[in-house]
Amino acid sequence: MTIKGLIFDCDGTLADTMPLHWQAWRKVTTRHGVRFPETRFYALGGVPSRDIFQMLREEQNLNLDPLALALEKEEEYLKSMARVGPVKAVVRIAREHAGRLPLAVASGGMRPIIEQVLVHLGIRQWFTAVVTSEDVARQKPAPDIFLEAARRLGVPPRFCRAYEDTDLGLQAILAAGMHAVDVRELVRARTPRRRSPGGGARAQGAARRQT
Repeated sequence: MTIKGLIFDCDGTLADTMPLHWQAWRKVTTRHGVRFPETRFYALGGVPSRDIFQMLREEQNLNLDPLALALEKEEEYLKSMARVGPVKAVVRIAREHAGRLPLAVASGGMRPIIEQVLVHLGIRQWFTAVVTSEDVARQKPAPDIFLEAARRLGVPPRFCRAYEDTDLGLQAILAAGMHAVDVRELVRARTPRRRSPGGGARAQGAARRQT
């Protein structure tokens, strides 16, 4: 099948932001007495911050404003913008296809933040469309955000290939009827290997599950 359009998640896919997002989450949840372990943060990759805070509020019977805390978390994250770098294996793919195929971003993040990340990385001009959590009612793992990205590209979903770094995101791609690429595997395949003290080989900075 001929692929006619490429769609990329942003955080953890194009941009190496997940450790920085976790630092921001840890500061805000600690400040407000919210229990949110790191393992769950990564498991909820692709879910908008406001939806996660809503979930935590209901689970822990907390008196908090999900949207206000989501904005507070993004403010913390923005303090680290200068430290955001690319996921090189994925950005290389986008660079090779920019101008040859229509490209889009489909992210569960907030539009102002995602736009800043793309501009910071110097890649915003590659993408015909940027779809974020504000643009759809149902978030990942629902397929809506990827379907909207395909619609804006003018490419039927079955002719799209989409890139994600989380299980929820991959579920959304498959539900949209697109070809899915797990970028965690791309990163692992391109990570140099070195010998461990015991004589075995191990990957340097092995990719972890991201959002």
